[in-house]
Amino acid sequence: MERAPKPGRDVPPKKDKLQAKRKKPRRYWEEETAPTTARASPGPPRNKKRNQELRPQRPKTAHILKKSRISKKPQVPKKLRKRKNPEPQRSLSGAQDPFPGPAPVPVEVVQKFCRIDKSKKLPHSKSKTRNRLEVAEAEEKETSVKAARSELLLAEEPGFLEGEDGEDTAKILQADIVEAVDIASAAKHFDLNLRQFGPYRLNYSRTGRHLAFGGRRGHVAALDWVTKRLMCEINVMETVRDIRFLHSEALLAVAQNRWLHIYDNQGIELHCIRRCDRVTRLEFLPFHFLLATASETGFLTYLDVSVGKIVAALNARAGRLDVMTWNPYNAVIHLGHSNGTVSLWSPAMKEPLAKILCHRGGVRAVAVDSTGTYMATSGLDHQLKIFDLRGTFQPLSARTLPQGAGHLAFSQRGLLVAGMGDVVNIWAGQGQTGPPSLEQPYLTHRLSGPVHGLQFCPFEDVLGVGHSGGITSMLVPGAAEPNFDGLESNPYRSRKQRQEWEVKALLEKVPAELICLDPRALAEVDVISLEQEKKERIERLGYDPEAKTPFQPKPKQKGRSSTASLVKRKRKVMDEDHRDKVRQSLEQQQHKQKKAKPSRARPSALDRFVH
Repeated sequence: MERAPKPGRDVPPKKDKLQAKRKKPRRYWEEETAPTTARASPGPPRNKKRNQELRPQRPKTAHILKKSRISKKPQVPKKLRKRKNPEPQRSLSGAQDPFPGPAPVPVEVVQKFCRIDKSKKLPHSKSKTRNRLEVAEAEEKETSVKAARSELLLAEEPGFLEGEDGEDTAKILQADIVEAVDIASAAKHFDLNLRQFGPYRLNYSRTGRHLAFGGRRGHVAALDWVTKRLMCEINVMETVRDIRFLHSEALLAVAQNRWLHIYDNQGIELHCIRRCDRVTRLEFLPFHFLLATASETGFLTYLDVSVGKIVAALNARAGRLDVMTWNPYNAVIHLGHSNGTVSLWSPAMKEPLAKILCHRGGVRAVAVDSTGTYMATSGLDHQLKIFDLRGTFQPLSARTLPQGAGHLAFSQRGLLVAGMGDVVNIWAGQGQTGPPSLEQPYLTHRLSGPVHGLQFCPFEDVLGVGHSGGITSMLVPGAAEPNFDGLESNPYRSRKQRQEWEVKALLEKVPAELICLDPRALAEVDVISLEQEKKERIERLGYDPEAKTPFQPKPKQKGRSSTASLVKRKRKVMDEDHRDKVRQSLEQQQHKQKKAKPSRARPSALDRFVH
């Protein structure tokens, strides 16, 4: 009988798959590599010397390592893992990158975005706390470098109006500016003739795209002022004293004659808040979702619009409140009073944080710039003053006006506008670095009626003025910030993007209890409170749990634990601790002396007699 052939004996071997495949063509950027495996080159090697050259040779200096019992992978010495001179990356054409690595960033640009003050150090910090601080500093440094790199993407630059040889820019009319600019910018200058329901108060949304205005005789309207598309228009049949957008353009707060009302962008009344009655002024804090109201009865009320509850109702004890603004830097409310003072308020305190005596008469208007550094006030004494809010609260400049300014407003780039009767004066300064100069006005414009409300439009060189004749939109070159953050205030966002931003803003809402004069103090450690708590804990327990235990030498054998040797070892440790304390005190004294001494470029021979 014929037997079936056993596998592996008489059956012809299958062709190797690698032989069946075609050889991959070599590209011009690839280097020639000789085959190292037996499959790649079938058949016996013809030249033994050539085959030996292709084999990987062991380095002579490498040590012979034993196989690990735990892992079967061969151990490689650390010296062989690291390459001293890594090969530069090549492109497809084979050329080397002439500028390898990330581009360098100037130190000055990085410091502009740095927020952590490294000069202040936490006293007696534990190792765990110190490690956390180091991680936070590293993350902040990386973030500042990324921000400095992305500054190149801010392509827009702020423009400014400059006159020719000896030309006064205050004499340039709005008609001349409209003729000189492009068509899209010229369309932003318009007048709304609404004499029947004036005078008007107005407010722009945070994105700068929507405008809401309310007339004294009950006319309320909201529109997309860029496309001139009307969102809603109603008549509340009641006196309207102020109007404000809430966190988005979908909600609108109107201070009517008796109570506070909330409307949506279709003009439908959503809420009537009767606890806020006789409201004269409104301000909205976007990062805290707080609506601040000032009333005739002298109460400052904070309403949390996210939950619909009143957070605080503070009695200012200064009579009627009709002058109010807020500081964008620390969310502190500034109230102007009839006795010439301006008081600063926070919902966490029942008393004012500070009081500033500004004028001899009553305060008519208050405004704070976007950086929270300067405050402008005007009073019945026809004085316009600019104060420094960085802890000194001292006036930096003052100017006497022929007619007292009833309304003030700052732009994003630091321009100051004042409404005096039917005239609007604008003063410019050194951008965001310094206060505006009150010597010569930058622009001047005369309206058809007395001014009743002022506000610069965010991210647009536009000033909105509400007066007895309606609404006027003025062109003010160099007033706004040209680059906007698309994730924070995007004028071109869709409805879906607005909803997502609203959810994110609600999750990141800042509690009202954190409003204070210096927001940077929230990240600092209250050393006095910590020391007081430590003292109370020691008194309660009867001992200090964090105190360092005294040194106790370990007993040794073979007669080395005698009393004399133990005392000797204890004294040695005590002497080392004493030396460390003396060394630290000497270093601190030397550091203070170096700071106190004036730095001289060249040492003198008489310096040896100073000590």
